[in-house]
Amino acid sequence: MAMTYRALAVLLRYPTREVQELADAAVAAIETEALVPPPIRRALAHFAADLAAGDLFDVQERYVWLFDRTRSLSLNLYEHVHGESRERGPAMVALLELYRARGLELSASELPDHLPVFLEFLSTLPDAEAASLLGEASHVLAALGQRLHKRDSPYRAIFGALSALAGDPADADALAALMQEPDDDPGDLEAMDRLWAETAVTFGPADVGCPKADALVGAMAIPPTPARRGAGAAA
Repeated sequence: MAMTYRALAVLLRYPTREVQELADAAVAAIETEALVPPPIRRALAHFAADLAAGDLFDVQERYVWLFDRTRSLSLNLYEHVHGESRERGPAMVALLELYRARGLELSASELPDHLPVFLEFLSTLPDAEAASLLGEASHVLAALGQRLHKRDSPYRAIFGALSALAGDPADADALAALMQEPDDDPGDLEAMDRLWAETAVTFGPADVGCPKADALVGAMAIPPTPARRGAGAAA
C-alpha cells in the first residue's frame, strides 16, 4: 500500500488551512516512497511550498477557477467519460453499490467519481492493484495534465505524478478524442453560459464506448474524504 496516493489526494483537495498544514508532510511521503520520477517530485515540492505559503483566499480562488468553473478540468472522472448523458447515473450507482459491498460509505456531499476520493482508496490497495486501477483512467488524467500544462498551472505536477504511477499508458485514441473536446475558458462568460445550458455534453468517445472507463465502474471503491463547499458543483 502506497501513501503516495493519499499524499497526492491531499494536494488535490480544495485548499483549507488543514490542507496547507499537511502539504509539506504530503511531499515528504512522496519523496520517501520515491514512486514517481525525481523531476516530478521536485515540481510537487515546489507546488506544495507555494500552496502552504500562499494566502488562503488566493489559493482557494485559483482552485475554484480551475476545477469548479472550468468544466474541461473537472475532477469528477465520469464528467469526462459520460458528461451529462444518462449513462452517468447508472455508473455512479454502480460505484456506490460497490462501496457498500466493501463496507465503505460516502458522505452525502461526496461524489464517488471525485478524483481525490479515488486516490484515497488507491492508497489502501496493494501497489500493483492500485496502479492497474489508476491505469483505467489514464487517458482522462493525461488530458487534464495537458490542459493544465497549457495554462502553466502548478497543479500539472500532480497529474504528471499520476500518469507515472498508472499501470497502463493513456490510450492514444481515447486521449485524442478527449483533447478534441472544447477546453472552456471560465473568463469567457458568454461561452460558459452556452456550455452549461446544453442538456448533454460528452467528454470522451461515448458514442463508440470506452472499455477503460467501463472497467472503472467495477474498480472504484473509495472511503470518504473531507467535504468542501461546492464539492458537487461540477456534477
